[in-house]
Amino acid sequence: MTQRLSGVIAAAATPVQPDYSPDLPRLVAHLRKLLDGGCDAINLLGTTGEATSFSLRQRLATMQAVKEAGLPMARFMVGTGVCSLDETVQLTQAAADLGFAGALVLPPFYYPGIEPQALLHYVDALAARLKPGVLQLYLYHIPQNTGVPWPVETVAELARKHAGLLRGIKDSSGDLAYSRAVVKAVPGFDVFPSSEATLPDAAAEGYAGCISATVNLTSADSQAAWQAQGTEAGRQAGARAAAQRGVLAREALVSSIKAALGLRYRDPEWARACPPLSTRTAQQIEALEAALAAVQ
Repeated sequence: MTQRLSGVIAAAATPVQPDYSPDLPRLVAHLRKLLDGGCDAINLLGTTGEATSFSLRQRLATMQAVKEAGLPMARFMVGTGVCSLDETVQLTQAAADLGFAGALVLPPFYYPGIEPQALLHYVDALAARLKPGVLQLYLYHIPQNTGVPWPVETVAELARKHAGLLRGIKDSSGDLAYSRAVVKAVPGFDVFPSSEATLPDAAAEGYAGCISATVNLTSADSQAAWQAQGTEAGRQAGARAAAQRGVLAREALVSSIKAALGLRYRDPEWARACPPLSTRTAQQIEALEAALAAVQ
């Protein structure tokens, strides 16, 4: 059985070159800093990582680069869900072959109004095409982007049918009532909300941690909040992380995170976002720097 992922997990941003291909040396350096700076694990190639802007070839090359860099694969999950079932299988099996601990799978998201039974069939088809192994699957719930939620009852049925393969869910809906409902409906399922603000009370709520875009910048405070749950120190650390998240989320979250990383690393190349996302202007970056300084 692979190591169970938990705690503070960064939804890692992906630096890109001028042609918008992944900048693998910068990415690997960033991943190392996250792992050394408070992250228990990393979610590679998710929404924050702009995965949908990359081709299948680019995604596979990025996954291979993480493996070849000698990074601890037991501390990585990777986004593998795309519209095509065949490509989702390819990416997910590649993740297993490379030694990733988990694969984060979106629902099939092009057609609106997907029925729960169709979601069950989709995951059944994915599971049937994967070679037996130790990779864990995680569902990715982000209905504001996909238009397709994972209904709580469907999650419970999938967890029952695919026990041993399906390990948990990342809830990026922003609706903690949904996270709580999954915790209640599926005992032992690893539920990861998407905000650091949940960390000070994670164990009490039944959460396995959080998977957050803004952990790219808040890993130290986030880890302090996770470690000191139920204490005033933990609440203060969580509040600092949440304040930074609030600044970064005011507009264009992914672009703001990349701009903030450019400031942190003193490397303006980091600020570049893939179309259709817009790179923050110099004026916007200056205002972001001042706003972050005010809450740190």
